[in-house]
Amino acid sequence: MAQNTFERLEKKVLINNDLVPDFIRDISDYMEPDVFNKDGEPYMVCNIYFDNDNNDVIRRSVMKPPFKEKLRMRSYGVPDETSTVFIELKRKLYGVGTKRRARITLAQAYRYLNEGIHPENLSYIDSQVLKEIDYFRELNHVYPKVYISYLRNAFYGKEDSSFRVTVDKDIVTRRHDLRLESGRYGELLLPDGKTLLEIKFAGALPLWFSRIMDKYGIIFGTYSKYGSEFQKYTKKQIENRPDYIPRMEASSK
Repeated sequence: MAQNTFERLEKKVLINNDLVPDFIRDISDYMEPDVFNKDGEPYMVCNIYFDNDNNDVIRRSVMKPPFKEKLRMRSYGVPDETSTVFIELKRKLYGVGTKRRARITLAQAYRYLNEGIHPENLSYIDSQVLKEIDYFRELNHVYPKVYISYLRNAFYGKEDSSFRVTVDKDIVTRRHDLRLESGRYGELLLPDGKTLLEIKFAGALPLWFSRIMDKYGIIFGTYSKYGSEFQKYTKKQIENRPDYIPRMEASSK
């Protein structure tokens, strides 16, 4: 049975691309690759994030309040109308993330999002999640705003399967053609030569992983794909204004 609810701490860090092969080799002593990573190849994750006219959802998020939430629709690979997609409500309270998601087909998702019609014969959990999403949508007046996709290698702990590490590369974004079935294309998001690590765990970090972090000089920071896309988008909007005056850099002399 597919899991509908996840609760865990999430930490993220950007690392240099050239460190990734050795990092994966080291964690492989303690972790197994996800079933979707066939022969070590990454799988595709595609998302549509929802916001309102003023981008209030992501504006609140980047301000790092104690509590924040986002709505997205996700597919694994490029879907057609019969493919399974997930409509997910992500919440974070003091660093602890909770994800609630309903599993439906893409055709059902469009009918729900466009007409508010819940699919028939849903499981009790899926039905409850959609009711929570109904409230979020009514409160925030959101609609599709951003497409974000990436290629992911995922690993889970051999002794503790709730401990997960994901390696995301080639993150692309766009603010047009906001349909999952349109395929994966857009502007690259990450700085050149960087890969995003996400570490997800329910309790304390394993000691062996802390030692690997020390080996590679990995220090947890904060990073949001949607937040970074929004900051990049906002910067471009400002620079394209006719009254924009470029910031003068201090002289090195």
